[in-house]
Amino acid sequence: MKRNALLTLLAGVLIVGIGSLSMRHGEFAAPTQAWWIGFLVLMPLGLAILVWLQLRWAAVACVIYGTVGLALDLATTVQILTKDSDVLVPLVSSVISGLLNFLLIVLGGRSFLDVTPAPLPLESRPPSPPSSF
Repeated sequence: MKRNALLTLLAGVLIVGIGSLSMRHGEFAAPTQAWWIGFLVLMPLGLAILVWLQLRWAAVACVIYGTVGLALDLATTVQILTKDSDVLVPLVSSVISGLLNFLLIVLGGRSFLDVTPAPLPLESRPPSPPSSF
C-alpha cells in the first residue's frame, strides 16, 4: 500500500477541512457544525490511523471518503460561482480540496488494486518417496 502518499493526502484534506471550518465559524447551528467537524476533521484522522495500521481495506475507505468529498467540492464550486459575490478564497479552498480528494480516489484505488505477488519458492520441493505398499 502506498501508505506515505495516502497519509500526505489525508493530512492535506485535514488542513483544508480545518481551514474551511474556520472560514465558516458561526455560520452553522451546533448539530450541523458537529457533523462538519466529524466529516472534515475526525474522518481524515480515523482514515489516517487505519492507513498507518496498514489495513488493506483502508484504501477503499479513502476512495469512498474522497468520492463523497469530491462531490461536495463540485457542488460547493457551482454554488460559489453562481450565488456568492466573494468568490476568491472559498473558490480556491474548494478547488484545492477537490484536487486532494481526486488524488485520494486515484491513489487509494491504485493502492487497493496493486497486489504484489507472493515470492516464489527458492527451490522446488523434492518428490515424495515411493510408497512401501
